Amino acid sequence: MPDYPTIPGCLVLYKQSAALVTAVSDKIELELVGGKSKRVRKKDITLLHPGPLTDLSNLKQPDADVEEAWELLGEETTNLKELAELIYGEFTPASAWAAWVRVAEGLYFEGDPERIHCRPRAQIEADIARRTAKDAAERDWSDFLGRLRTKNPVASDSQRLGEVEQLACGQTEYSRILAALEYPENPVNAHRMLIEIGYWPETHNPHPGRFSLPLENPQIDCPGLPQEERTDLTHLESFAIDDEESNDPDDAFSLHNGRIWVHVADVAALVQPDSPLDLEARGRAANLYLPEGITHMLPTAATERLGLGLSEKSPALSFGFVLSGDGSPTDLKVILSWVKVIRKSYVEAEQLIDRQPFKDLRQLTEIYRERRTRQGAVYLDLPETNVRVGADGEIRICPLQPLVSRALVTELMLMTGEAVAGYALARQIAIPFATQPAPDELQQPENLAARFAYRRQMKPSQANTLEAPHAGLGLSCYARATSPLRRYLDLVVHQQLRAVLGGQQPMSAAAISERICASDMILGKLKRAERLSNLHWKMLYLKRRPKWKGRGLVVEKQDQRVTVLIPELALESRIRYSGTVDLNEELKLALRDVDVPDLSARFRVLC
Repeated sequence: MPDYPTIPGCLVLYKQSAALVTAVSDKIELELVGGKSKRVRKKDITLLHPGPLTDLSNLKQPDADVEEAWELLGEETTNLKELAELIYGEFTPASAWAAWVRVAEGLYFEGDPERIHCRPRAQIEADIARRTAKDAAERDWSDFLGRLRTKNPVASDSQRLGEVEQLACGQTEYSRILAALEYPENPVNAHRMLIEIGYWPETHNPHPGRFSLPLENPQIDCPGLPQEERTDLTHLESFAIDDEESNDPDDAFSLHNGRIWVHVADVAALVQPDSPLDLEARGRAANLYLPEGITHMLPTAATERLGLGLSEKSPALSFGFVLSGDGSPTDLKVILSWVKVIRKSYVEAEQLIDRQPFKDLRQLTEIYRERRTRQGAVYLDLPETNVRVGADGEIRICPLQPLVSRALVTELMLMTGEAVAGYALARQIAIPFATQPAPDELQQPENLAARFAYRRQMKPSQANTLEAPHAGLGLSCYARATSPLRRYLDLVVHQQLRAVLGGQQPMSAAAISERICASDMILGKLKRAERLSNLHWKMLYLKRRPKWKGRGLVVEKQDQRVTVLIPELALESRIRYSGTVDLNEELKLALRDVDVPDLSARFRVLC
C-alpha cells in the first residue's frame, strides 16, 4: 500500500477502532467513535485510508462476497488497498474500513494493512464451526435466562440450575446464573430464586444441605444380639416416657425397694469400637431431628432390636442406684439385663403422676433437684415448641408444656449421668465427661426478660476426658449416658462400661479424646441445621397464616426497638416500637410479612 502522509481527513486505526484525523502538530488529534477527541503520537495509530473523510458515521460497510475474494486471492499476499478493491471494487474510506474489519475478524484473512494473506480452508471451516456453536450456545443461554426471567423453566434446565442449588446449599460461593439475573450471589438469594421460578417448592428445606449432613439412614448390616448372660429384671414395672411421636425409646426407669433403676438400650452389645457401625455413628455424631423427619445415626434395625418396649422383653444396660439423704446418687450397680417396658407419652404419664411408682419417684427427683439448685443449677425455662410436618404437609407447632412427668424424667436421667461419671472416676475408666464453665456472674433470674439476658452469659457445654463441673446443671461431675441410640458419645460411655464388665481393657483416654473431637466437628452442624430448619418451618407456618395475631413478651429494649418472645411459636423478633413499655410486658402483635429464604418475619404492634 502506498505510503500516504498523515493529514487531516485521514482514516486511521487507534486501539482497534476507527478514528478520524482532525489536526496534525507535535501530536495527532483524533475524533473517536462517539464524538470524543484524543491527542496521540504517530506511532499509536495505523493509517488505513488518506481520505478525505469528514464524518466517521459515513463508514457504513457495503455488502460483498468475501468468500469469492478469498478464492480469487488464493495464496497471494496483498495489502489493504488491493483487498478493498478486490472485495468492494473501490478503495474509499468506507471500503478500506470494511476490508480491515474482515481482516481483524480473522476468519478469511489475517495480517496487517501492509501484508494480508488468506487463511487455509481447513482453518476457516473449523473456525466457522466453532463460531456457529458459540452463537448457538449464546442463543441457548439467552433463551435459558429468558425462561428464568418469565419464571417458566423447562425440564432440561435442571442440569444448569444445579449450580444455583449448590449455592443455595452452601456448597459454592459463585453462580454465573445468579450474576446474570442480577441476584446477589449468596445462599439466601439462590434459595429465593429457585422458589420464585418454581424450581423448588416453597417448602424445600436447604439448611441440612448447607452443612453437608446426610438425610438418609445408614444402610449397614446390623449384627444380631450376642449370646451372653443377663440379669432378668422383667419383674420390675419399667416405664419409657417420651414424646408421642418418638420412635426410638432408649431409656426407661423403675423403682424397687428404694433403688432407682434406669434402663438404657444396650446399643454397645451390637456396636463394637471401630466396627463399621461404630465408624458410621461416629461420622454422624447423633440423630438429626428435623420437623419433616428424623435421620438416624444408626440403622433403623438397631432401634427395632434394641428400642425399649418395642419387643416383649428388651436387652438393656441397667443402672441401679440409691439416693442418699442429701440427694446424691450412690451405690451404683451396672448390669446387663432383660427388661419389660411399658411405653407412655408425657401426657399419659402426667395422668399417673400421683400413683406409684411415680409418686415416690417424684419425691426423690424433687430432693435431687433441690440439691442441684443449691449447687448453682440454672433454670432458664424459656418458651419451647415442638415443630412437626405431617404426611399431609400440615405444619404443627405445639408449645412444650411444663409437665411434671417431663421434669421427672429429666431428673432421673441427670441422676444416672452423675452416678455413671462417679463410677468411671472411681475405676479410672476414660469416658467423655460433659462439662460447662460457670458464667462470669452467677444469677438466679426470676422473670422471662432476666432469663433471656442470662442465657447470653451461659457458656457452651463441652465434652472432655477430664472431669469438671457442669455449671448449668449444678453438678460437679456428669456424663451423658442415657441416649446411645441417639448420641454417639453416650454410646462411647456404654462401650467403656461394657468392656470393664466383660473383663476387657477399655479404650485409652487418647482414643476417647479422638472420638470427642470427631463428634464435636459434627454436633455443631447438627444443632445449627436443626435450629435453622425449625425456623424455616415456622416461617412457612406464618406465611400460610397472613392474618396471624398473637402476643409477644418484651424481653429487651434498645432505642425505639424492642425484642419480643412469642411463646406460642418460641420465636423472638425485633420490632420498631416508639411507645412506652416495660420488660416482661405483653404486646399484642399482628404479622406484617414473611421472608422464608431469609428466615425472617416482621410484626407490628396492635393498639
